[in-house]
Amino acid sequence: MRTEDVLAAIATGLWRWDNASGTVTLDGEAARLLGLPAEPVVLPEAAARSRFHPVDWNEINGIVNLAVAEGTLAEARLRIMDEDGRVLRTVRSRSKPLQNLTADGRVDYELIGTIQEIAEPQPGTTAAHTPITGDWRRSREAFLLDAGRALAEARSTAEVLRVAASLSMPGFNPDGLAVFGVAGDRLSVIGHHGHGPGDESPFTDMPLDTDYPAAEVVRGGRAIYLPSPEDYRRRFPVTWPLAQRFGRASWAFLPLIVAGRTMGAWMAAFKHPVSFSPDERSVLTTVARMLAQALQRAGVAESERELTTGLQRSMMPQLGPEIPGMTLAARYVPTGGGLQVGGDWYDVIPLPSGRFALVIGDVQGHDVRAAGLMGQLRIAVRAYASEGHRPDAVLSRASRFLSGLCSSQESDPAEGPDYQSPRFATCLYVECDPGTGLLEVARAGHPDPAIRMADGTVLMRPTAGGLPLGIIPDTDYPTTRFTLEPGETMMLCTDGLIETGGHDLDTGWARLRAILESGAHDTESLEKLADLLVQAVHGPSSHHTTGPLADRREDDIAVVLLCRESADCGCGTPLSHPARPARRTVLTVAQAEPERIAGARRQVRELLHDWTDPEQVDAAELMVSEMVTNVLVHTDGDALLVAEAVGELGARRLRVEVADGSDELPHMRHPGEMASSGRGVLLMEMLADTWGVDPRGAGKSIWFELHERSKPAEDQAL
Repeated sequence: MRTEDVLAAIATGLWRWDNASGTVTLDGEAARLLGLPAEPVVLPEAAARSRFHPVDWNEINGIVNLAVAEGTLAEARLRIMDEDGRVLRTVRSRSKPLQNLTADGRVDYELIGTIQEIAEPQPGTTAAHTPITGDWRRSREAFLLDAGRALAEARSTAEVLRVAASLSMPGFNPDGLAVFGVAGDRLSVIGHHGHGPGDESPFTDMPLDTDYPAAEVVRGGRAIYLPSPEDYRRRFPVTWPLAQRFGRASWAFLPLIVAGRTMGAWMAAFKHPVSFSPDERSVLTTVARMLAQALQRAGVAESERELTTGLQRSMMPQLGPEIPGMTLAARYVPTGGGLQVGGDWYDVIPLPSGRFALVIGDVQGHDVRAAGLMGQLRIAVRAYASEGHRPDAVLSRASRFLSGLCSSQESDPAEGPDYQSPRFATCLYVECDPGTGLLEVARAGHPDPAIRMADGTVLMRPTAGGLPLGIIPDTDYPTTRFTLEPGETMMLCTDGLIETGGHDLDTGWARLRAILESGAHDTESLEKLADLLVQAVHGPSSHHTTGPLADRREDDIAVVLLCRESADCGCGTPLSHPARPARRTVLTVAQAEPERIAGARRQVRELLHDWTDPEQVDAAELMVSEMVTNVLVHTDGDALLVAEAVGELGARRLRVEVADGSDELPHMRHPGEMASSGRGVLLMEMLADTWGVDPRGAGKSIWFELHERSKPAEDQAL
């Protein structure tokens, strides 16, 4: 009996689909099943395709590609339609796809197989879920979309494995998952779900030549489906005893392939029998591809984070040995996006004189070049400081170094114009005498330091400054001197701490001032205060305090805190009944900088932020403005402002002195109604509780005092 007669007797037809020629060859039984006369025929591809339901036809390419990738048969259920669009019958196609290389180098498929009429599947079997149409198909598409989105958002290997463990596949959800990774010639479990502690021990480290499904999948690059325990025991008798104890009924092992390289294997195990129909295999294969790509992305991201973290750590200094009478704390936080490298840095430099220098700076940019320039500039500043140069000389030399460094780099078109564009850097250099607390500050376009006084009052300390480093090779940087009193803390930071979260300089300083003042009388360490400052910007609460510039890009953060220790500053042992310390600020207003008069007014107002009588604060601000302006108008020298508030709340005394180098004393005038000057002494008489003029050896000092008029309410007491 001929083979054709046997197949016809069981209602099975033969067909041959040649994609290259665009023809379909059918025997008599196959033609009958497609609704054609029962005789052999050769049809154009379009004529044959018109006999299939369009929804089913759209699935054939995926099934064929899956069969080619796995080296298996292509199976599909197809609905046959008549000319009026009615479904005649449902057939099952089983064919072997063969790849053919055309003359122009394209790869085409030739399918050779059978077509057999089947009855609709009965409920209660896994085959009930295999039809391509209906709710199962829609559930599968929704599942793959959700799985792809979740895996794409995973940023680490641990997150990828957690997402893989939470996948709920439509109709055949596995209860046990495992991901195997390859390292050399060894295979190991890198993550699993649905197993108890220690269950992965036999699979933790095994050679690739082990008779185990995952190892064979990695070796061959093809999926292995084991629908029953008998199949597992027959194909892998050596490792079957290891799998038998888990009580599973079906297993699927799929390769994790990225860019043609097998990086591992994925196991999905089921407690209920699964036949692994083409649709089920298609879902598993798609998930395996997405899982492989997610693991690859996570691995690359983790390598980049490890590299950049190591780079930043190697460039950031250690705070070094303890400084007598001083406490230091510092933090560095890279920006949240990109490579997480940037140009912010800080340094602590021992000086030959026995002093030490604090340096904080920010090179323009958030890329690898900014980090490289930062490392070079930091080394240059350390070298200049170690030679014993003064703060202004250190910054002048650093500016010349950075300008020459950027101009000497050769341009490479492949690197792009931005990579070779000139860069600048802001910097703040502070030389400190730990014995006296004397600070000498030189500033190159950087934010001013902030001082938290012993009683918690926070002032922004204006300092003279010059252009950022690298803009002009030869630039002068004036030096500002002031003293850090016992119990006071100085904060140096980059603009990232101020402006991150959509803030500008004003709103950012207000946010930081609240943090500094809130811990004024706590006994927390300086390290805790540094953490609070960073959390105010990057912590959960920062999401609810977005600044007015909501679209502002985040920046790196560097912050350094320096505290001059006292008995009750929080860095030492607090006194049982500490006396309220004095508040004191010193400011020089030069003849060439009349705009700093506004800074003097702001300093006095901030010094009196909790003064009980607002009218006295206004009066003090007015008298300070008048005194400093008179020095700049009527003398040729600079004005030195010293303001000090002492005493307990509600009974404090403010004393303000403005000194200059002129011997000419102020005197009472009687200005006319339209006169624009001459009322300074009258204002002092009217507004100050006491005032006077103290002659000095060279020059004079004009001073006034205000006494706080009323006690504050109890809820304002510190």
